[in-house]
Amino acid sequence: MASTSRDPSVLSAAVLLMCICFTHIMLVLSSSKAIPTGFTVHVIHRDSPVSPLYNPLETQFDRFYNAYNRSISRINRFRPTWKTNYSKAVQSDMVPSAGEYFMEISIGTPSVSLLGIADTGSDLTWVQCKPCEECYEQKPPLFDPRKSSTYKNVPCGSSSCHALDISERVCDQEQNACKYSYYYGDRSSTKGNLALENFNIGVSTRSPVSFPNLVFGCGHNNVGTFDYVGSGIIGLGGGPLSLIKQLGKSIRGKFSYCLAPLAAESSASSTIIFGSVTESKTNAAAVSTPLVNKDPSTYYYVTLEAISVGDKRLAYGGSSLSPTATKKGNIIIDSGTTLTFLDSEFYYSLESTLEEAIEAKRVSDPQGLLSPCFEAGKDMGIDLPIITFHFTGADVKLQPWNTFAQVQENMVCFTIIPSNDIAIFGNLSQMDFLVSYDLEEKTLSFMPTDCTNL
Repeated sequence: MASTSRDPSVLSAAVLLMCICFTHIMLVLSSSKAIPTGFTVHVIHRDSPVSPLYNPLETQFDRFYNAYNRSISRINRFRPTWKTNYSKAVQSDMVPSAGEYFMEISIGTPSVSLLGIADTGSDLTWVQCKPCEECYEQKPPLFDPRKSSTYKNVPCGSSSCHALDISERVCDQEQNACKYSYYYGDRSSTKGNLALENFNIGVSTRSPVSFPNLVFGCGHNNVGTFDYVGSGIIGLGGGPLSLIKQLGKSIRGKFSYCLAPLAAESSASSTIIFGSVTESKTNAAAVSTPLVNKDPSTYYYVTLEAISVGDKRLAYGGSSLSPTATKKGNIIIDSGTTLTFLDSEFYYSLESTLEEAIEAKRVSDPQGLLSPCFEAGKDMGIDLPIITFHFTGADVKLQPWNTFAQVQENMVCFTIIPSNDIAIFGNLSQMDFLVSYDLEEKTLSFMPTDCTNL
């Protein structure tokens, strides 16, 4: 059995601190700066003591189970329904309350500062706008396009309007204005005008980065389960209207993030990098795997070939597994889902292998949600294996804090769970890696990194 490279006391602290950082809604702080080939934005965890969403009455275990529930809700956004065509179904099943990061921007002239959910699983950026026919309550002021000298409606015949699915757009013939409508799985929705506006990112710094004439949705009718501190969604997905695709050449089709584990009283931040990573940040060896082109183009797909528990390798696919487990692009990389989901039949083989590898008493999760779980003892003196995800061309070795969580004082549970149809590599598995997307070369890279010092 492969063991961790850290002693039990360090593992205890590592697994413990991970429990409070599963809920990855993040708020951008004042730390954006220009770098030669891009710019960085430092973000802070929702449950950090410095976050406006921090709830001191919640325990670290409460936060983990809340994150579990959001992961279950969020996976529904990736599932098409039988009632609609495929492209429409993807939008219909998105659950915006499952977004995990907040990002600060300003838009317009004069500019208005806003917070939006930064989401690698969404394309269109939209914010609440005045006048509101019906809007959810938000803490920041609403954007009023009538007061901005740089606001312009997108014409109906434009390529930007036609980048929306036909079911998501309608033309206001009188104004020649393209209107959008998105419906989410929890009956949340946003409707409004597709528009052009000036965006500033890193607005709380002395040197924000400005981008003119970005396409976004100015939502005049927005209802549902949105957080009161947010103004909408910032799309970081792979589709044509996403912020990443619109920034295009200015960031060379590249962006990265590094998610830092947080201790209970820590204010350590995580980082999003738009553009190339500077050489000073790339000290460790990175491994890369191809991004796979699939519909819908919003999501980032890679191919998982096998998983190893210590030295025992289990092929991901073949025999009785579902067909999606044997095809290219069989798993989605998502920063907005906390847990990792794997094919159910494969998962049960993995669970059995874990039980053989871990020399500790198996116990039951008191919430009945996670399995397997193990008795850890007061000092967390338990030897947990390295788990390696073998993507095409890239072996990503996950430490125990990427794959296990302490759910009670004397219990740890596996944080990878089964799914009958969709596999997702969640953000817990990505922590302490610099995860880099290159949309020009169509690669995804992982580099082990101390994200607290990036």
